[in-house]
Amino acid sequence: MTRFTLPLVAALGGLIGAGAVWSYERFASPGGADQARIERVVHDYVLAHPEIIPQAMQGLQERQSGELVAANREAIVTPFGSAWAGNPQGDVTLVEYFDYNCGYCRASLPMIADLLKRDGKLRIVYRDLPILSEASRTAARASLAAAQQGKFLAFHDALYAGGPVSDASITAAAAKAGVGLGAVDSGTIDAEIAKNMTVAAKLGMNGTPSWVVGNRVLSGALPIEELEKAIAAARGA
Repeated sequence: MTRFTLPLVAALGGLIGAGAVWSYERFASPGGADQARIERVVHDYVLAHPEIIPQAMQGLQERQSGELVAANREAIVTPFGSAWAGNPQGDVTLVEYFDYNCGYCRASLPMIADLLKRDGKLRIVYRDLPILSEASRTAARASLAAAQQGKFLAFHDALYAGGPVSDASITAAAAKAGVGLGAVDSGTIDAEIAKNMTVAAKLGMNGTPSWVVGNRVLSGALPIEELEKAIAAARGA
């Protein structure tokens, strides 16, 4: 008989319901006949209801993800300079980890604009995560320089409007936004990129866009309804 790890057994115990809900402490140190009985009950229940396995694993993953978000919250929700939009006193913060070379990030722009129009209590924080190319890192450095100068959104919009990312389009976007790239604090900017990379790895992000709202981590170009649902859940927590 295959034995479950303690966290999964505890999660399954919670799903089994009336008459078979045990505390984690009882799972942690059962002995002899009690352990065999518990394992047999869980084993038989899982065989009869295999659909609870992905449910239990999802619940476990979401709990672990939430713990990681909570442990790194300041590094996630505190914007770098002016790299934010919406209500500065918003009751929910939606964080987007993005790459300027990411087509899905570009495709999410209208959805983000709609979110801000629909929800006057929302704050969005943008985190550069240049993972696709060296041009992505060059764009991220310019983006963060713009954020240092209080011109993030102007640069952000100009670069996306300028077509494919290149040295020329980055320079043109900086000029349009009035961002000076000649004397930027490269040490602080590189430290910010490194921090974003580290936090993203901790949260299990493997692509862009990735999102954090409340204690949840979401991935991909999502429909607005899914993000609004996550925002409502964070607001109600």
